[in-house]
Amino acid sequence: MPGHSDVPSSQPTVPPARLTAPELSGIRRLSALETVRARIALAVELGLLRPGEWLPPSDRIAAALEVSEMTARRALVSLVGDGVLERIRGRGGGTRVAARPARAAVTSTAAYRSAAGEVRMLIDRRLVLECGVTHLAAAHADDADLDRLGALVEAMDEATSWAEFHGHDERFHLTLAEASGVGAAVEQYGQALRELYRFYLPYPMEYLRESNEEHRGLVAALRDRDAGTAAGIAERHVAVLHETMFIGLPPDAVRDR
Repeated sequence: MPGHSDVPSSQPTVPPARLTAPELSGIRRLSALETVRARIALAVELGLLRPGEWLPPSDRIAAALEVSEMTARRALVSLVGDGVLERIRGRGGGTRVAARPARAAVTSTAAYRSAAGEVRMLIDRRLVLECGVTHLAAAHADDADLDRLGALVEAMDEATSWAEFHGHDERFHLTLAEASGVGAAVEQYGQALRELYRFYLPYPMEYLRESNEEHRGLVAALRDRDAGTAAGIAERHVAVLHETMFIGLPPDAVRDR
């Protein structure tokens, strides 16, 4: 009808969903199954998980990578099919890295590799927050806080797999934030930690045990109320992630050392 405000039929229309739905990018596009596949496959490609190395039970992997146990199991089965892992049946069996693991078999690893800029930003954000909560904890942590931190250091010493260590490590840093006595800092720090942990890969136990020595030194500095030393340890502990997270590791980095 002349003068009507209808859009002419020749003009293309944009579906309403395109106007309101947020764009998904990088690892946010991946399903839970693909995130597990990508993280394990990338750890194998980087040499963090070595040929013949046994993986923890699926329930421990699920807890460390924050997925359901069924998802973790399905990811392991699919990685066996891809030639990245192998399944050994019978008593004493389990899942381990293949003797000659397939390379570039899991295309979703590209989503992690392309996230370097975001990961570096998250590391820097955590760096600022961790130094702040550590400095505050040196003044406000009570004996109960320090005992909990010390117990978590001991638990990490006794951990037998990267999956078990990761759980204790997360609780250690959240407990450190709580010891600051600043509720808002706990919330902000926890969010920063969780966002960065989305990019966590399995790491060799020898590297994790070295990291735990920094935890031990940090707790000792807190007991001495030495804010400067404690904050310095926290700064080094986080800043090194620029080199030791996957964004700073070339393929076979660990095997070539």
